[in-house]
Amino acid sequence: MVYLLIVSLLWAFSFGLIKEQLTSLNANFVAFVRMLLAFLVFLPFLRFKEIEHKKELFILGIIQFGFMYIVYIFSYQFLQAYQVALFTIFTPIYVTLIDDVLKRKFHTFHFWTALLSVIGTGIIIWKQADSILIWKGFGLVQLSNLCFAFGQVYYRKLRGSGRSIIDDARVFALIYLGAVFVTGIFAGVTTEWSGLVLNSGQIRTLIYLGILASGFGFFLWNYGATKVNAGALAVFNNLKIPLAVLVALLFFGEQTNIFRLVVGGSLVLGSLWWNEQYARQH
Repeated sequence: MVYLLIVSLLWAFSFGLIKEQLTSLNANFVAFVRMLLAFLVFLPFLRFKEIEHKKELFILGIIQFGFMYIVYIFSYQFLQAYQVALFTIFTPIYVTLIDDVLKRKFHTFHFWTALLSVIGTGIIIWKQADSILIWKGFGLVQLSNLCFAFGQVYYRKLRGSGRSIIDDARVFALIYLGAVFVTGIFAGVTTEWSGLVLNSGQIRTLIYLGILASGFGFFLWNYGATKVNAGALAVFNNLKIPLAVLVALLFFGEQTNIFRLVVGGSLVLGSLWWNEQYARQH
């Protein structure tokens, strides 16, 4: 569980950094650089001959990190930023449902803890839309959520719970290679390379996002996913949102409704506590 908490804190800082530094850059280029740096970080650990399920892990990288980023970023063409954030809160539901499909068994309790975390996060970030909901953007965000949720659950299935963190480090470069492959194609087509200029702040932000938030972040997240049940994993998928709001208040000078933050954050943490009590009893 500590791995998921560490990553949630890393990702909480990512929102503010992206907003301040990277909005002027091509989104597919940003996704490609993040995945490329993540791949290079784990390349020295790669033990290709020792890897089982090579094809499955490569495809997992294409889906969980590659297509997830591409579709998620494209949704901004149809939605406001707060709408995108709002629609990502359904990821915990997808985690529990996909896990149940793969196990061919419905876990009612995990579904309800995931739903409670969704409600808590919704309280924090909900805003009244000032225009008609654009369903195309909503659909794109849900596709992104499904890609990320599927990758987490399927990685748990492939790797199992008995593996060490060293075993996972030996395979993760292959997963990132899948993401580099697909984001590289999209970046190559959409980026105006001749006019691309990066300032020092953008370079530092890309390094942070690529090495820490994406590289070690996704690695620790997927490894942590093998150490918890589906209910806890679902809840942690939304914990990053109240943390991101708190970081925005403390470090980036933004404002929010404190009452909503306290109430919603309490529900998210309460759902995690509820899940842990259930796990101990069963």
